[in-house]
Amino acid sequence: MAKLKVTHYDDVPVEEFPGGAQYKTLVNENSEDAQLVAGIQVSPPGYSTPNHSHPYVEIITVIEGEAEAWSDGSVEAIYVGPGGTVIFPANECHGFRVVGDRPLKTYGIHISNSRIVEIDGAAR
Repeated sequence: MAKLKVTHYDDVPVEEFPGGAQYKTLVNENSEDAQLVAGIQVSPPGYSTPNHSHPYVEIITVIEGEAEAWSDGSVEAIYVGPGGTVIFPANECHGFRVVGDRPLKTYGIHISNSRIVEIDGAAR
């Protein structure tokens, strides 16, 4: 029988993103049998991602704060508040920005065993 593994948020190192956002990877390619990457991102008020895409589906759930999200497939940005989940299709350019005066805390799932971000067609 496989032994269950628990990853504690406080034990995970912080990855700093440009613009002041911080990301903690909770599940990645080193997580046994996971086949996905999952983590929590905290973004400051005013933060906005660059337009980007992934060669797989990305799912974002807002835990705290408020955001506007957009993608090439949508006519306009949509509001996403606490408890709201957005599914970004594979290979579709998308992004989000923090609205309001509070940080945005999100739980993101990348349906891939490695996190691949493509900005202007180049993987980063």
